[in-house]
Amino acid sequence: MLEVTKAEYIEEYRIDITFNNGASGVVDLKEALWGAMFEKLKDYNTFRKFEVSDVVHTIRWENDADLAPEYLYEKMVEQGAEKVTAEQA
Repeated sequence: MLEVTKAEYIEEYRIDITFNNGASGVVDLKEALWGAMFEKLKDYNTFRKFEVSDVVHTIRWENDADLAPEYLYEKMVEQGAEKVTAEQA
């Protein structure tokens, strides 16, 4: 099961993210912030206040919004931002 193990805010809607399969990279979530649950996250100061939840194993914001690790991974690969690690090679 894919899980987020580490995530750091970079700027705007970009997060440097690491997964339990060794994959890592930067994902831009600007296009992912639609719907009532994500409306507040359009403010950079609110967006940057996330944590890696050890309950749902992904990034989670103060308003309980989260995005599935599989979605984050897919976006990262789609955006061409995946870094290859020795574990993956």
